[in-house]
Amino acid sequence: MDLSVQNLNETLEQADYRVKAGAHSQSRVWPTGFTPLDEYLSGGFRAGDLILLGGAQGLGKTTLMMQVARNVARSGRAVLVFSYEHDQQTSLIRLVAMEAGIIGGADAPSVQRIRHAFEATDGMGYGLAQRLADTAGGAEAIEIVREYADRLAVHRSTGSSTGLEIIAETIEKVRADTGMSPLVVVDYLQKVPTPGERLDEADRTTVVTEGLKDLALDHEVPVVAIVASDKDGIGGGKRMRVNHFRGSSALAYEADTVLVLNNKADIVARHHLVYNLQNVDEYKNWAVMTIEKNRNGLNGVDLEFQKLFAQSRYDQNGRVVKEQLTDERVFTE
Repeated sequence: MDLSVQNLNETLEQADYRVKAGAHSQSRVWPTGFTPLDEYLSGGFRAGDLILLGGAQGLGKTTLMMQVARNVARSGRAVLVFSYEHDQQTSLIRLVAMEAGIIGGADAPSVQRIRHAFEATDGMGYGLAQRLADTAGGAEAIEIVREYADRLAVHRSTGSSTGLEIIAETIEKVRADTGMSPLVVVDYLQKVPTPGERLDEADRTTVVTEGLKDLALDHEVPVVAIVASDKDGIGGGKRMRVNHFRGSSALAYEADTVLVLNNKADIVARHHLVYNLQNVDEYKNWAVMTIEKNRNGLNGVDLEFQKLFAQSRYDQNGRVVKEQLTDERVFTE
């Protein structure tokens, strides 16, 4: 039986049943936990959608997506992260720092302090919680992570072997292990290899992007992929946009949602800086997230979130940007 073909009456009956059971929105929408992002995305990321996240260097794209992953896992749902640049322990250290920051605020231990606890070699027999007991929130953070750790899987991926087929197989394994469809995070898209003949970057990016979109539809999960920028996006003196994503135009066409991060200090209009120099230091602490494409709501929306990178997190209680922004970077160090 070809399950890819379904008349719309069957689709309507299934949707009606899910609504009556109260399971429709819960099964198909994954809230990110970032406000007001969820509001503009009509609730969050959706099953079957491909979401792209790009941004300038050093803006914490991985940090943001690990925070979304944490929020989803803490809500009781499954998450699967394909990490092409970091191992599982690095991801775990970031999560502990994040939880400690939420508990202890500015007094919480930094990522470096938590990494020191994880990498201790003194042989004293102290566990992680004991080594962080003298910090604000460190020991408590270990226990909180334990509560959702079995729902958050990190796949140590490689650019030589972790292709679309492995991603698909692992999604099904997580579904079998947890009984839930996971939010899927790919960090990052340009690292996913393609089989067969050697392709140039544009063709390879097209194959991977189309493949990830098919995976989202076939497995009925949201797939969030971090994307790298081209040379112009890295240092061209312009605000990063979707056209600065490295690869091909398929990135913009295939994606259902495109989010782009920029430093607020770089893209705020000059008059906000000229008349109040104190704004420069303040704006450095904020990232602007632009919803460049949004099939489930408004696009062209600029939101801002405070960077708390010492604790590997953002303040997820963001807001709409009030200042005028520009496509030219007006502040550089």
